[in-house]
Amino acid sequence: MNQYASLRERPEWVSLETARGWEPMERTGELYELRDTSAAIREDGTVLLTAWEPIFRLRIAWRQEILEPVKILGDHWERGYGDLEWRGILPERVLPWYVLATDENDVFGWGVKTQPNALCSFRFEADRLILELDVRCGGDAVLLNGSELPAAALVEFHSTERPFAAAQAFCRQLCEAPRMPDGPIYGGNDWYSAYGNNSSSLILENSRMVAEWAGDNEVRPFMVIDDGWQICHCPVQGYNGGPWMMSNRKFPEGMEAIASRMKELGVRPGIWFRPLQTMEEAPANWYLKTKETGTFLDPSVDGVLEWVTKDVKRLSDWGFELIKHDYSTYDIFGRWGFQMGEELTEPGWHFSRTDLTTAQVLKRFYQTLRNAAGEKAMLIGCNTMGHLAAGFFEIQRIGDDTSGRKWDVTRKMGPNSLAFRMPQHGTFFAADGDCVGLTCNVPWKKNKQWLELLSRSGTPLFVSPEAAVVGPEQTAALKRAFSYAAAPAKKPGEPLDWTWNRTPAKWDLNGEIVSFDW
Repeated sequence: MNQYASLRERPEWVSLETARGWEPMERTGELYELRDTSAAIREDGTVLLTAWEPIFRLRIAWRQEILEPVKILGDHWERGYGDLEWRGILPERVLPWYVLATDENDVFGWGVKTQPNALCSFRFEADRLILELDVRCGGDAVLLNGSELPAAALVEFHSTERPFAAAQAFCRQLCEAPRMPDGPIYGGNDWYSAYGNNSSSLILENSRMVAEWAGDNEVRPFMVIDDGWQICHCPVQGYNGGPWMMSNRKFPEGMEAIASRMKELGVRPGIWFRPLQTMEEAPANWYLKTKETGTFLDPSVDGVLEWVTKDVKRLSDWGFELIKHDYSTYDIFGRWGFQMGEELTEPGWHFSRTDLTTAQVLKRFYQTLRNAAGEKAMLIGCNTMGHLAAGFFEIQRIGDDTSGRKWDVTRKMGPNSLAFRMPQHGTFFAADGDCVGLTCNVPWKKNKQWLELLSRSGTPLFVSPEAAVVGPEQTAALKRAFSYAAAPAKKPGEPLDWTWNRTPAKWDLNGEIVSFDW
């Protein structure tokens, strides 16, 4: 009989990382103390930290006794990378944001509510459950200066439902106020057919195709202009940042005129940008770090947030109704999610605001994007931390890039991210499993299955069409897929083999069992 940890019980131990290293905290009444730093867990699950000295991380451990087989599922720091899965106990496995455990009869969950002020992760061991609250400022200590920090709100969960239904219910408890799109999200995105080599003529051609496939659907499709439109797009030099005030020569009409033309063709205009990389001159204290490929802005600086606000408002004023912002996690941490683990970034650097945790800096940045977009434009977060973004963005890219060049990449990234992040769809945001790259490099036999799964899953559907490969069979399939995708909200697709298959192939799609040959 397994005895799982309870977050409502007294921890086995609490430890704090300071400049001296990891040190145990002593329990004094309801507090855990170390010199002039204290930690408390309130009855509502809120973890409070008060400190005068520089602090890095807090660890809390609860006893448990696991004697029978269990499978464990965690989340990722940002996007999934084809490696999300249920698996046995692995003590060194970092489980960001939450953890679920299941045996033959029950599902147990432990997590933190969305939008915490710390970067939180769990370790699941046979004899204990450990929560780590990373309150660092970048790669250095945060200086709270005696202020009280509500680091996170803990959630404990138990269900006798099947794992998928339990995971959905758990995610609903973690996010109390998701921000959802105004209707079904579907349409086109040029990235996986153009890979940055786009132009106004290509976008307008794609817009015509997308509008045709949508037919007379009342809900109109989007056409998203991805990377390649900006004035300083330099693929040979590897630069794809700002400034974002004008287009390059491949878009001679200007972006406002193109957005207007797209609407005339029957699509809703969308656009991509990378908010924290620029070639523009800025005050010295606005720079986070500098590389050969451009300067990265520090989002803890008020002036930078004002800068970003102007960029987002400009895109919205041009007429774009969907704004996809990208790269900010990488631009801040200097690492992709799969490279993070316990050490999310290089040690020794910090933001300009040393009194803010990294989580607080990110939330202020996300809030800025939200405020700037207002009600005129929806936001897609790509390479953003979904647990912090929930409530700010309508749509979240849940996995790493699929592909218009190699089917194996889509097979690895697509079904895995869609399956294991599906419990967050409709509970955190609309979960975007990424595009169908309709190109000559990807077999249609495989692509049409990915198209069917996305279109019938209830999640956003985007396709990157290469006109030369769209014949009568593809056109019919696209029209059918767009009809599915444009329909009113439906039950999220359920992966039926996800507890043992990392690339789930058997799905319940709105009551119909469908098997795919990936």
